[in-house]
Amino acid sequence: MECHSLTSHIFVYFGIGLFAGFMSGMFGIGGGSVRIPLLNIAGLPLLTAFAINLWTIPFASSVASFEQKSNIDMRIALRMAVGGTVGSVAGALLVGLIRPLALAIIFVTAAVLTVVGIHLHRFAPRVSERMDPSCQAIVVGSFLLNLITGMRGGSGGSLFPPFLRALKLDVHRAIATSLFVTVFTATGAAIIYWRRGDVLWLAALVVIIGSMIGAKIGSKASLKTKPLWLDMGLSVFVMSLASLTIYKAV
Repeated sequence: MECHSLTSHIFVYFGIGLFAGFMSGMFGIGGGSVRIPLLNIAGLPLLTAFAINLWTIPFASSVASFEQKSNIDMRIALRMAVGGTVGSVAGALLVGLIRPLALAIIFVTAAVLTVVGIHLHRFAPRVSERMDPSCQAIVVGSFLLNLITGMRGGSGGSLFPPFLRALKLDVHRAIATSLFVTVFTATGAAIIYWRRGDVLWLAALVVIIGSMIGAKIGSKASLKTKPLWLDMGLSVFVMSLASLTIYKAV
C-alpha cells in the first residue's frame, strides 16, 4: 500500500513539474506560480513547496534559456541578475514576516503595472518612446520584483517578462532574457531553504526532471508562437495569478 502511494505521488510530482516547466518555457516565467500551489495541493507543506520550486527553477530555466539563447539580451540580463539575486535572498529570509493580505496587495499592484508595461507601446506610444530606464533603474526594479516574489517562495519570473516588455524588449527577447535571469535569482534563495532543511529531495528530483522536459517543450512552442498571442497569453496569466493571490489572501 505504501509502495503504491509512493508511486502515485511520484507521478503527481512529475506531472506538476511537466506542466509548470511547459508554462515556464512558453512564457519565460520561473514556474513557481504554477508549481507552488499544485505541490501544496498535492500534500506538501508550503515551505517545502517553496524550497522544491526554487531548486527546480535553475535546471528548468537553463534548459529553456538554452533553447532560446539567441534571443537573450545579455546587457539587461546581467543587471537584472545582480538586483534580482539580492532581492530573492532577502525575500527568502523574510518569508512569513509580512501579512499575506499586505503581500498580496503589493504583488497585485506590481502585476497590474507590469501588464500595463506590456501594452504601453500600443495605447500610449509617445510615453513608451520616452521611457529609457537607466542601469540603476533596472537593478532596483529587479530587486523589488524579486523581493516581493521571494517572500512567496518564487524567483521573480512571474513578473520578469512583462517588466522586460516595459523596457521595450520584444516578447521573444523578454521571455528568453527572463529565463536566463531566473537561473541566478532562484539559486541564491534555494540555498537559504536548503540550509534550513526545507527540501524533500525525492520529490524535488522528480519535479526537476518533469520541469526540464516541460521547459524544453514549452520553449520550442514559444519560438513558434506569434508575438501578439504571447503578449495576450502572458497578460492573462499574470492577471489570473494576481486575482488568485488576492482570493487566497482574503
